[in-house]
Amino acid sequence: MTKKFLALITLMVLTISCGFTPIYSNKNNNNFSIEQVNFTGDSTLNNFLKINLKRLKNQKSNKKYYIETKTEYKRNVLTKDNTGKITSYELTAKATFIIDSINIKLIYSEKKVMDVIDDKFEENKYEIIVKQNFATSISNKLVSDLVLLQ
Repeated sequence: MTKKFLALITLMVLTISCGFTPIYSNKNNNNFSIEQVNFTGDSTLNNFLKINLKRLKNQKSNKKYYIETKTEYKRNVLTKDNTGKITSYELTAKATFIIDSINIKLIYSEKKVMDVIDDKFEENKYEIIVKQNFATSISNKLVSDLVLLQ
């Protein structure tokens, strides 16, 4: 018990004194603002992207981006069993961002294999969660690239 406690105290002292800070601790301290985003394509994916990018609107920023976004979402049959019944799908999301102010086109895509669920309601719910995860991942990649472009 005392060895575990001593190890925990030592670990805490080392982490505090080494200058550790979480990577995303200053998420909102960006030097840019996404002012306007026009969306075309899959409406569900666009709504999740809109929610994720809304937090990047900063009135104090001098660098403002106006973005055109086109999203595509596909659900392709991946495998079937011997009777021809579908057993899994490949879900693919692709987002193309055209940033007008700096004339750059950024393309991101995400893929996931989804097994068929007998309950269609649960399957649709799971697919919406996957779309939400795709949107979060794509918006994080966009933010990372915009930070690098500054």
